Amino acid sequence: MSALARTAHIHPEAPVHQMLASHNDALARLDAPGRLAWAFDALPDSHVLSSSFGAQSAVLLHMATRLRPQIPVVVVDTGYLFPETYAFIDQLQDRLQLNLIVAQAVHSPAWLEARHGKLWEHGVEGLTHYNQLRKVAPMQAALDRLGAGTWIAGPRRNQSRSRQDLPFLQHRAGRYKLHPLADWSDRDIGRYLQRHDLPYHPLWERGYVSIGDTHSTRPLEAGMAAEDTRFAGLKRECGLHEGWSI
Repeated sequence: MSALARTAHIHPEAPVHQMLASHNDALARLDAPGRLAWAFDALPDSHVLSSSFGAQSAVLLHMATRLRPQIPVVVVDTGYLFPETYAFIDQLQDRLQLNLIVAQAVHSPAWLEARHGKLWEHGVEGLTHYNQLRKVAPMQAALDRLGAGTWIAGPRRNQSRSRQDLPFLQHRAGRYKLHPLADWSDRDIGRYLQRHDLPYHPLWERGYVSIGDTHSTRPLEAGMAAEDTRFAGLKRECGLHEGWSI
């Protein structure tokens, strides 16, 4: 363990907000693999990685499993993913030998629509309700079931205005959340994929830069920002990465 990693070790007696500031300063001086190595050494077990299996998800999946091959990888299956996304999951699971955990809502898409209709068609309120039922609640249940003390995820600052101040490390209700790629650019991502011969999502070549559910994802067109390709541009976040302290 490096001197920097030792100085950034978790000290249970210190207030969380003070620890977060210190750790984020230290993490800024590490590269992404170094941040992961530090997290596996210093942050609480169990360590759990989540992935949307979106356009550029192969990077963090590859990087994390090189250090911790059997880390649980949680994907939330809303029941509305693209066929290409399911194929991409299978491709990366086979390539990287992922310890895949599929998180799903208690009730099926048909149950949801029979009782609530197509919630994603009812503005921000409907989208928020849909995301809570189909994404946030299943992810939270999976993290709780796995006893996750540390959640590792792939959001980056350049993906949207809502993420431009994203820290490397956050904390909520006794659980840490690490974003090892927070300061990476699209060029950094592309170079890593090329260096390790890793694939983009199959829909990348068709102009999809942010890939979620079939009913609320569209390809990037002239005059659009990347964040406009999700949820009809009404919102950027699905709720999975909101509400954490920095």
